Amino acid sequence: MNDTELKGIMGLCVRAGQAVFGEEGCMRALNTGTCGVLLLDGEISPKSRKRYEEACGRTGTPVRLLTGGLILAATGRPGMAMAVQKGSFSDRLTG
Repeated sequence: MNDTELKGIMGLCVRAGQAVFGEEGCMRALNTGTCGVLLLDGEISPKSRKRYEEACGRTGTPVRLLTGGLILAATGRPGMAMAVQKGSFSDRLTG
């Protein structure tokens, strides 16, 4: 899936209320089992990336590293992580 397709799906996730942003929100989604896939910006710091990847490993949640700046471009929201709730959008992003 190319960046243009990713941007479209990510934008739909936000409009449908299926996306969570920020460290606290993303970690809550991971820990409660509601996160279907965690999207990480390519410009995320190594320390933060490791923390998210370890949490995904513990919970069995897929994680996808994106092109730098794609989360902002797709959603209009600054941030280094975006948790997508389980469902058809997360399935499309991992498939």
